[in-house]
Amino acid sequence: MEPLTDLLNGIGPRLRRIRQDRGLTLEQVASATGLSVSTLSRLESGKRRPTLDLLIPLARTHRMALDHLIGAPPTGDPRAHLTPYRTEPRTGNPSVVVPLTTYPGRLQVFKQILGPGPATPSPVTHPGHAWFHVLSGTVRLLLGPREMLLQPGDTADFDTTQPHWFGPATEQPAEILHLYGPHGDRPH
Repeated sequence: MEPLTDLLNGIGPRLRRIRQDRGLTLEQVASATGLSVSTLSRLESGKRRPTLDLLIPLARTHRMALDHLIGAPPTGDPRAHLTPYRTEPRTGNPSVVVPLTTYPGRLQVFKQILGPGPATPSPVTHPGHAWFHVLSGTVRLLLGPREMLLQPGDTADFDTTQPHWFGPATEQPAEILHLYGPHGDRPH
C-alpha cells in the first residue's frame, strides 16, 4: 500500500510544480478550471485529498493526460497515446496540434497542421524561442519586417520576443514539426 500512499502524497506538490512551470497563478488556474483558489491551494499543499472531480478539470486545463498529471507509474504499454486538439491562436489561423511531449515548463514538441490564416495577419510577441521544420505545404513566416516562404525541408529558428506570425502561404494547410521553449530553451 506504500506506493499508493506515496503517489497520493506526491500529487499536490506535482500540481504546484506543473502550475509554476507554466507560469500560472492559482487565480488563473481557478478561473480556467472553475475550482476555487482555496480548493487549489489546499490540494497543492496536501491538505485536500485529490479526487477525480478536482483532477479532471486540471488535466483539461493543463492539456495533460490524467496519468501524466498525477505522475502515475507506467502501465507497461509502450504505445504513445497522442491526443490532438484544435486551436484558434492569437495569430488568427486555426490549427490542429498533436503534443509529442507532455512535460510542462520545458521544451515542448508538437506536430502542427496550420489552417489558412487571415489575409492581413497580426504578428505577436511572447517570451520563448521557437523552432519549426516544414513537413508539407508552404509556410509564410513574418518575422519582424521580413517575410519568408518556407518549403518542405526548410527550418525556422527564432526568438519569439520578435514580432512574428506563421501560417500556410496558400489556402492549403501546411504541416510542421514545432519545438517551443517557453523560457528561451533551444534545441541542440
